[in-house]
Amino acid sequence: MAYIYEINTPKKRKFFDSLSLNTIFIIINILLFIVFTILISLKTLSINDIALNPSYVLAGKNLWTFLTSMFMHANFFHLLVNMFSLFFVGSLVEKIIGRKRYFWFYMLSGIFAGFVYAAFAYFFGGSMLGARVFGSPDTLAVGASGAIFGLAGLLAVMIPRKKVYLVAGPLFAIILQAIFNMAFPSSPFLGVLDIIVTIYIFVAIFSMFSFNQRSIRIGLPIEMPFWLLPIIAIIPLIVIGLFVELPIGNMAHFGGLVVGLAYGFFLRKRFRNKSAYIRQRFS
Repeated sequence: MAYIYEINTPKKRKFFDSLSLNTIFIIINILLFIVFTILISLKTLSINDIALNPSYVLAGKNLWTFLTSMFMHANFFHLLVNMFSLFFVGSLVEKIIGRKRYFWFYMLSGIFAGFVYAAFAYFFGGSMLGARVFGSPDTLAVGASGAIFGLAGLLAVMIPRKKVYLVAGPLFAIILQAIFNMAFPSSPFLGVLDIIVTIYIFVAIFSMFSFNQRSIRIGLPIEMPFWLLPIIAIIPLIVIGLFVELPIGNMAHFGGLVVGLAYGFFLRKRFRNKSAYIRQRFS
């Protein structure tokens, strides 16, 4: 009697199959930042071909920048701060909603955040006060923070009581730097201050990976529930922006947050039992 055995040879997993989607997004952000920076330095592309310009996109020009601006950053430390945030927040969101939903949610949050920024800047940013709050029609916007605020908004609804740390040190450093630049625009110490702030931001971010409590305090972490995080991360900066010009796109953050909150409430209503389990599991 013959026996036939089916031999199942294990399929080789592709490299990207072994990575989380969030990790892939981080890799794409880093690679495109390098590529775009090189192309701009070689004058193959201009910054207007990549960054979101409200005056352009609302006139129907360079509409692709709603997408490209999501994967470009102003400088290395802008990239570092956003990827640090994405590493923690995005990993948690992907675990909760899954790989496919995470992809579309991330992309939609970033694109809608760009649209909100462009609309507010174009229609309300014509005055000095309006430009400080909403951004001016000609102020370029880049970065993943709009999408990241979408992720934070979702978590604020899905797991509102889970404790999280806001690394406040880099934000305080940027605000103090902006105040000094406005108060002493011709000071010879501005270059030195830029170097000090850059080094501090670098040290503050990586101190959060330390197991030493004294090292962690360098970043000035503030513990809070997730529902409070988006509020603390947006409203104080808008108020400060009334008096000091900050290089922060608050309206893009707000746009991403709206998408996150809306999707979070949709999931809680559509999947009541699963949402209740997730709140219990992660809180």
